[in-house]
Amino acid sequence: MAATTEEALGYEQARDELIEVVRRLETGGTTLEESLALWERGEELAKVCRRWLEGARARLDAALSTGATEPGADGDA
Repeated sequence: MAATTEEALGYEQARDELIEVVRRLETGGTTLEESLALWERGEELAKVCRRWLEGARARLDAALSTGATEPGADGDA
């Protein structure tokens, strides 16, 4: 079930939750068990963000390589 929830998270949602997790870890005041759970959640959220960013990079690279091979793409028309 957790994988489905992670896949449903958009980049901005995952990023915002990750920011909150980091804030809570930095401010302290949590038990060791809570801190470990926060750390694990942060790792999961970081993976979600990384997948989104890698996907975006791949789409940009594909668009740029396609645009470079089209006639007139280099400004010579």
